[in-house]
Amino acid sequence: CPSVHARTLLVRRRFVDARRLCDETTFVARDSRLKSTPHTAVAMFAIGGKKDQAKAAALAKTPKSAVKPGALGGVTASHYPTLSMYTNTPSADISLETFEAYALDRMRVLKAIDDGLSRGKKQPEMEFLMNEETGKYLKLSDTLPVGDTTHAFASDEVLSKDEVSHFALRLAYCRTEELRRWFLLNECTLFKHRFGKLDSFAKARFLEDHAMEYKPISADEFIAVKQGLAEVLSGMMKRDDRDKIMATGASGFYSVPFEEVHDLVRGRRVFMSNGQAFVPRDQLTSLVVGAFRAGLSKQLAVASRRWAQHIAGEEKERLAPVIVSLSKRYLGRDFGGPGAAGDGGADQITLKDLPGASKISFPLCAKNLFDAVKKEHHLRHEGRRQLQLYMKGIGLSLEEAMLFWKTEFCKKIPAEKFEKEYAYAVRHAYGKEGKRVDYTPHTCMKCISSNPGSGEHHGCPYKTFGEESLTSALGGLQIPGGKVRDIVAKAKAQHYQLACGMTFAALHDGKEIEEGMQHPNQYFKESRKALGFGVEKKEEDGVSAASPVTPGLKSIGGGSGAPVSV
Repeated sequence: CPSVHARTLLVRRRFVDARRLCDETTFVARDSRLKSTPHTAVAMFAIGGKKDQAKAAALAKTPKSAVKPGALGGVTASHYPTLSMYTNTPSADISLETFEAYALDRMRVLKAIDDGLSRGKKQPEMEFLMNEETGKYLKLSDTLPVGDTTHAFASDEVLSKDEVSHFALRLAYCRTEELRRWFLLNECTLFKHRFGKLDSFAKARFLEDHAMEYKPISADEFIAVKQGLAEVLSGMMKRDDRDKIMATGASGFYSVPFEEVHDLVRGRRVFMSNGQAFVPRDQLTSLVVGAFRAGLSKQLAVASRRWAQHIAGEEKERLAPVIVSLSKRYLGRDFGGPGAAGDGGADQITLKDLPGASKISFPLCAKNLFDAVKKEHHLRHEGRRQLQLYMKGIGLSLEEAMLFWKTEFCKKIPAEKFEKEYAYAVRHAYGKEGKRVDYTPHTCMKCISSNPGSGEHHGCPYKTFGEESLTSALGGLQIPGGKVRDIVAKAKAQHYQLACGMTFAALHDGKEIEEGMQHPNQYFKESRKALGFGVEKKEEDGVSAASPVTPGLKSIGGGSGAPVSV
């Protein structure tokens, strides 16, 4: 009967709604309980072993007024670091300016991490680097105050800079597999660093808040599995190391669901009993980072689908341009303004200097384009644009740039055709035509993102050249064979900027670009400095002339940060 069926559906709907309401009420109550009794979560699970568990349990039973600040091992309940797994997106509103500024600050940190990893920095050096960068740009305690109408709209939620910036870059780096891989690697490195800095009680709170079932084993459990643990550890390490771990007793091991450590199970590097894997305490960070990596990888895939299905179309006039630009944003010096070639404009390049400079100071991308136009007397649009802006950035004047392009192109075409089809583009690159924008030279990221077709020469040769072509090009620079193989190996591993930096070192007696290779014009500037060109002009009183202010730069997030090219 239709009426009976309708009543049945209504009852089901009301039941589902009631159950959903019950679940939401339970969640709110649980959240309120944690806020009102901050030690309860700590007492439920303490990482440091039985002694810490007993200490936390005693603190939980102590009246709130009797708990002294710092009783939780140096991390009071009201000052737990707000380390996040980034599972819940912030729901409050935020201005686009603050959104972008936060994202750029996080990108500075991630790019510094990527540069450190690419340059093979050791663990202590990486720890120092991450402490320094997060201290400047991305403290966990940084928030937008409630009711701050300057940056955020009316909201009851306190926005964490760490979470806002993470989700902003998640959108920016979810769009391609290469971007996702880069973001995942550096976010995991940052998360591992931050988690490792937490003390026992902060880790306990974190694991409890995120429902991670990693628990220290009891003394009885340790006695039951002691022999098995010793046998597994004997196959993995030296006897002295094994004995040191076993001497910690029950507090040195954790009981973990076996599906959480499938890589250890597969490699037979963990003892298992009754569906539980018993893992040494020093592997806890790896387990948590593994869970973080798995969760973030899935979330990036979801974000990629949502971007394609909704955000790219619905926000194409407002948010989408900001998001797309973030993954390509250059955070270093702008080489497009006056005096960009050297310090204070001391080393200006002229037309007669170009052949010699191209042999000793051009990066491979610019040298490839310069040699191509000299050989073919023509370049397609993207190649012309890249080389025009590069030569503008090294200090070549508009008049001499026009003479260079006209001289080369008119070896194959009449002068009238050059004036009609190509002269406008040269003037446009220098901001003398069209909207009269002072365009900046291409960054390394822009070159790497290019995909030249047949007959085109733009982009990054470390990416676009095959192994044989790259070997031949490096050999033509008189780089020794051993170093050529190392550079080609780096390029093959997709470390294109590091490969370019290694080329610089090979051609400049081992000198390196301290900031890391970020821009073709940076390569030229550092090369001229290393070769003794462009010595700063001195004023009559012996004081160095001040460098002119580079146009097109603005400071993001406060004043102390590096300039951002806009």
